Amino acid sequence: MKIGFLGTGAITEAMVKGMLGSSLDLTRIIVSPRNGEIAARLAKSSPLVEIGADNQAVVDAADVLFLAIRPQIAEAVIKPLRFRASQSVVSVIAATDRATLEGWIDAPVAITQAIPLPFVAERAGVTAIFPENDTVAAIFSALGSTVACETRAEYDLLAAASALMASYFGILDRTTGWLADQGMAKEKARAYLAPLFLSLAQTAVKHGDTPLETLKEEFSTKGGLNEQVFDDFDRKGGSEALIAALDRVLARIRG
Repeated sequence: MKIGFLGTGAITEAMVKGMLGSSLDLTRIIVSPRNGEIAARLAKSSPLVEIGADNQAVVDAADVLFLAIRPQIAEAVIKPLRFRASQSVVSVIAATDRATLEGWIDAPVAITQAIPLPFVAERAGVTAIFPENDTVAAIFSALGSTVACETRAEYDLLAAASALMASYFGILDRTTGWLADQGMAKEKARAYLAPLFLSLAQTAVKHGDTPLETLKEEFSTKGGLNEQVFDDFDRKGGSEALIAALDRVLARIRG
């Protein structure tokens, strides 16, 4: 498999790192020269990686082509390029739908949208794709796991939910700061909280058939501290603010 990347930012670097350590049968990975520093670093990391002379060279060489371009410049980058009929194209461009991409591309290519997250570098990521595509699903499954969406609406919902990453770290940061304000060293607070949150996430994955509401109850003693904190969060507008934020993100994604 020959894989090309237009755009050489952080998510491209994460995907390439993950691919190089995966079980994928790769013959070449061709990256665009736009970000010279990242491109050079990737090329140095493996003889499988090479830097294309320009964007057209990347398109010409790739069996599977990833579009990892900032949405602000995507049209200007894509429109001048010549694609092959039935070429497999994977778009990780935010807030840019398939119909728009099809209008920019001069050939009947197979376009799959995907939301790879930085964890794919360690082959621990879950990636949403739309529509279902066996080749693309196999690539992302080698980088962790894949959720194939049956509709654009499903894909947009997962795109909105993926915007919770900063909030996750924000909660860790605020709680670590609170512990520090009470006199605990931040390093010790983080050393406790990060594995605690990891264990909770692992529990949700391991017990995937158990409703989350049930897990919440199981981790809350009646009249206990966990119940008190969630009740405070909920009564004082936390849940309402969370849902409102997701609604606003979804509206932005849908344009």
